[in-house]
Parts: sequence; structure tokens; C-alpha cells
Amino acid sequence: MKLLMIDGNKLKKFILAGADKLNKNKDKIDALNVFPVPDGDTGTNMSLTVLSAVKEISNINSSNVQDIAKALSYGSLKGARGNSGVILSQLFRGFSKALDGKNIINTKDIALAFEKATESAYKAVMKPKEGTILTVAKALSEKANEMSKKTDDLKEMFEEVINYGNTILNKTMHMLPELKQAGVVDAGGKGLLNILEGAFFNSNKSISIDFNSNSNENQSISKANITNTNIKYCYCTEFFINTENNYSEFELKEFLDEMGDSIVIASEEDFIKIHIHTNNPGIILEKALKIGSLDNIKIENMQTQHTNLINFNEKKSEKEFGFISISIGDGLNSLFKDFGVDYVIEGGQTMNPSTQDILNAIEKVNAKNIFILPNNKNIILAAKQASEIYKNNNKNIIVLETSTIPQGYSALMSFLNTSSLNENINNMKKAIQNTVSGQITFAIRKTKIGNFDIKENDFLSILEGEICSTSNSLKLATQNLIDEMIKKNDNLSIICIYYGIDVAEENANEIMNYVEEKYPNLDIELINGGQPLYYYIISAE
Repeated sequence: MKLLMIDGNKLKKFILAGADKLNKNKDKIDALNVFPVPDGDTGTNMSLTVLSAVKEISNINSSNVQDIAKALSYGSLKGARGNSGVILSQLFRGFSKALDGKNIINTKDIALAFEKATESAYKAVMKPKEGTILTVAKALSEKANEMSKKTDDLKEMFEEVINYGNTILNKTMHMLPELKQAGVVDAGGKGLLNILEGAFFNSNKSISIDFNSNSNENQSISKANITNTNIKYCYCTEFFINTENNYSEFELKEFLDEMGDSIVIASEEDFIKIHIHTNNPGIILEKALKIGSLDNIKIENMQTQHTNLINFNEKKSEKEFGFISISIGDGLNSLFKDFGVDYVIEGGQTMNPSTQDILNAIEKVNAKNIFILPNNKNIILAAKQASEIYKNNNKNIIVLETSTIPQGYSALMSFLNTSSLNENINNMKKAIQNTVSGQITFAIRKTKIGNFDIKENDFLSILEGEICSTSNSLKLATQNLIDEMIKKNDNLSIICIYYGIDVAEENANEIMNYVEEKYPNLDIELINGGQPLYYYIISAE
């Protein structure tokens, strides 16, 4: 029997089934990661992103395609994690835009939606690389366009699109040298096809997802307790407006300013997020209804939630500069705070914070200019996406593209509160460029990278993102890394060694003694970082 159209209810089932298959296979997709270190989180990040979308869709009672697609876009945008999650959210965003105004959709609508999804994703990546999820998305779009001209049967279309997508996915192994050498296909492309395959083949099955078991929400490092007295505005009020009528952003801000404090307005093309502390939430909701319909309304009495909320009763004056940093490990987190970071989001290589986590952090920092230090290349896109969502508000968000913890520290050390914004940006960027970073971790599987035949559990010396040596001895691997760092940068003056949670202090002292004896002209600092996964993080300047 032909399938000639999809309505909102069917689209819901498609999305739920796609999310379910991806969630069940996320570990297998994680394992496709080319680099043999414990950071293979593509499947996990994509799964958490699409599950955020499913959660948003579950709150929608409409059977209208447009409403479901909009929830898909918004939910994925809010929950996007890591590069793969951000790219997936942009695919959903373009898909949603193409279905604006649609109650039902056919093959031609699907073809257009796939085309717009691909366009949106390519625009989101500064330097698109073929052999990735983008290549697979483009292939799906091309085949969908071709099939829309041949048939009106969605079943026939999807079968051909999925088959072609898998053909191109297999070719990604030969498009990028690192994929070919490891003998794997692109993990992001595999994740995307999991969603599409689940949506088409499993949508008639009974599916239930436990969101709590998949939650990886990060918590802030510390929160101040709120007292039960002297609270000027009692109700923490949050909601979303689906913009249906024209409105003046200036008038809205002016109105909210009269009604309370701690105001945050985050807007997208067709929705606005409002956060305010007020004594009259009802009046605010009535005003918002003149702009559009309301979703996700949350009103909390801060006097009864004092153990869970930040102390807003003594609002400090707004600072000129503020900092948000992402890291994991008690020592690393404490050091960032000592350097003046206002809010530390706990996360890193295998626990990427979502766009929403970063937005929440922005709301908590009371500063005109807020610097975000991702400290991991897989978090940079989520940070940029949070900055883009927040751009229409009264805080200036600057994402410094730090890809390592040492780069984050160097940026902070070059900051001067007395310098202008542009001077600080320039100085911090120079500091980032001049920082040499190395890490010691372990191989999670046997593979071959470049000239290295790597065995499972080998210790890997990584310099500036590239493996420079392997060893079955942690001590030797660390010494080799330090020697290589100094060999390539003979004008270094200081080395900082951050040892992780799995390294004994006496073993870390042995490494420090090695450096002191072999390189007596260098200043050396040994710090207990407490980080997982990486035995040592080493910086040199």
C-alpha cells in the first residue's frame, strides 16, 4: 500500500522511532570515532540532542506538521551537544523551515525539507569537510529530490533515499584519510541514517523512551543558598512565546523592566524565551498572550525553593567583564575560579554541555561582556550557538575558541580588567595561539593512526591534537611528550603539569624531577588537576 502523505501524528511517530533507534545504537556509533581515545561521543551527543527534541514534541498536542516540525527544531536547538549535536540541530532547523505552514506533507515537501536541512547545516559549519555527516545529508537530499520527480509514494522514496544514503556512507571511508586508515565510516553520517531508518522502518512499533535514563544534564559547580527574607520579587517565572503577532522588542523589555528583575529575553525567529523574577506573573503572561501562544510555563516561589536557587535578593551591580569556562576535575575547576571565572560548567571530552547548559550559565553571570572558554574543540559549536541565540539581549557574548584546558588558562592570565574589550580579545587570542598543549591518555581499541600501530590500553602522547608517540609505560609516554614539546619549541620558558585523578602524587613528582634534571632552565609547576581520562595535561609557553 502506498503512503501518499504524512500528517503531524505520523511525523511524531517517525521522530520518536528515529530517536529510539539512534538511542539504542549510540554506543556503536560512539565506537566509530576515528581517534582511539575515550572521546567517541558522536552517538551520545546526537542521541541527547534528538531526545531533547522528542521531549519538546511530547508537549505538543497539535496534529499539524508545522507545529511538530517547529518543536523538533526548537527542542534540538535547546539540547544540542557537541559538534555533531549542533549540526544535527541545524539539519532539523532547515527541515522545519521548509515545512512552515504545512498541515500534511508529500514527497515534494520532503524533498524540499531535506534540501533546506542540508543548506542550513552547511551554513553552520565554517569549513565544511566532505566525508562527514554533511556529505550524507547532501546525498539524502539529492536522492529525495530525484525521487520526488519519479513517484508520489513516500515508501518508495524513503527506501531509495535510505539505500542511497548507506551507499554514500560507505564511501565516506574512502573520502577522508583518517577514516580509511581506521577502516570505519563517518560516525555522524551513521547517526543520521539511524534516525532516518528508525523513522521509516520502526514507526509502526510501540516505542517508549525513558528520558531520565538518558539525561546528562550538567550542574554548575556551586550555588549560593537563598534566604527566606528580603526577596523583592518572589516568583521566578519562565516561559516561551510562539510569536504570532508583530511586537516591539524595546516595548517588551521596557514593560518587563517595570515588572521585576533578573530579566533574560532570548529570541529566535519564531519564539522568545522569557525569564523574570516578579511578584505578578499573571500580568506578565497576559501581556505575552498578545504576542502569541505560550509554552513551557514555569513559575516557582523562590521562598519555598531557597535551597535550589541562586541568591537573587542582593543583586550585585553589573560588571564590565565576566567569564564562563567548561572543565572537569576538582583541581582544574578550582584553578579556573581562582583565575576569576564566574561560572564553571562541569563537562569536557566525554560529557559535552548542551547549548541550553551554556545559556543557563550566561543567565547567571551578571556582566556586560561575557567570555566563554569551551576548552574543547567539540564544545566550541555549542558555545557559538548559545551566543547566537543570546545575541539580541543586553549582554555581549564572546566565544574564545579554546580547544584545550591550558589555552583557557593562558587566555585568562592575559586578561586585564583595565584594558578595553578589543584589547583583551586581541591579547587573549594571542595567548591562545602561543600556548602549546599536550595530553596523555589511553587507547580504547586497537587501530592504526599514521605510522603508529596502536594496541588497546596503550598510553598515547598527544601534542596539539596529534599522536606523537605511544608506549605501554605511562612514565615513558609522559617523558616522550615533554621531550617532543620542548624539541619543537626551543624558546619555551615554563611547563605546567596537571596530573589527573588516576595518577599518584609520587608518580607525578617523578615526572617533575625528570623535567628539572633534564631541562634546568625551565620553570616547572605541578598541579593536581583531578581530571578523568587524561593522566596528564601539559602546557608549555
